[in-house]
Amino acid sequence: MRAVNVGRSGLKVSPITIGCWSWGDPGRAGGHRWLVDEDAARTLIRTALEAGVTSFDTANGYSGGSSEEFTGRLLWSMVRREEVVLATKVFSRMRPGPYGAGLSRKAILHEIDESLRRLGTDHVDLYQIHRWDPETPIEETMEAMHDVVRAGKARYIGASSMYAWQFAKAQYTADRHGWTRFVSMQDHYNLLYREEEREMIPFCADQGVGILPWSPQARGRLARPWGGSTLRTETDLYGKGLYDDDRDRPIIDSVGEVAAELGATRSQVALAWLLAHPAVTSPIVGVTDPAHVREAVLACDLVLGREHLDRLEAGYTPRAIVGHD
Repeated sequence: MRAVNVGRSGLKVSPITIGCWSWGDPGRAGGHRWLVDEDAARTLIRTALEAGVTSFDTANGYSGGSSEEFTGRLLWSMVRREEVVLATKVFSRMRPGPYGAGLSRKAILHEIDESLRRLGTDHVDLYQIHRWDPETPIEETMEAMHDVVRAGKARYIGASSMYAWQFAKAQYTADRHGWTRFVSMQDHYNLLYREEEREMIPFCADQGVGILPWSPQARGRLARPWGGSTLRTETDLYGKGLYDDDRDRPIIDSVGEVAAELGATRSQVALAWLLAHPAVTSPIVGVTDPAHVREAVLACDLVLGREHLDRLEAGYTPRAIVGHD
């Protein structure tokens, strides 16, 4: 697979990134019944590497840290450290008390060391704030993230879902003090949720920030006919708060129609739509079966014509902002 730059930075990733929330210990805090075990994760990671995927994204809060543990053990048994881009995130609740979550200096400097220990490495390539922390001054957060980079524990830093004004404030703060800027925005963006097109995506395009969309297939809803369900859709309460709207049906139906015409899968069409956007760098794809990995890789070569793009986008109506919490 070709390597693509994250915005105007020198960080290069594969056009598909494997999201590592799909595996971990369901018995840990934040665990879920739909998680696959370590043996299954081994097969998924091997399939991705063999297909040329070089980018993997996890977080400290995924399954109480067990996603990071699985990811580190499995990656380093298959590939040299310098051959992949490894990303993780900080913000989630990891333990009781005032410093067990959030983006204070104390929390960030503790959590980067804990993540590196679980991942079995001395650095991550991309260290991301998982959400905005209203209880911590942005100056404190940005200086701490800068110090993580200066210490050699992260090569680049990024952010995830927030309002565009918040992201702009963070970048301005970094510029004002000569600190490290965010090179990426991991935001909620797919055919069923396009509110990021109003402000965040234009801002990132203007500033040379790479877009790494999460939930690119809307928790699998874009990969199935309307009304289809899985164990995850039945048990993922957070996902129910993101979607589950009758307004989604025309869009889901159009994905199926375009897929049938092109001889592709619904999943490939949903990903190809994202990859057609010039500001999108690398969607974060969750996988629980090797076939999911292969479908995602093939989506990189699927070209959608203007008529297909127009049909996929025609049914969209404005939505409430979700995914920032």
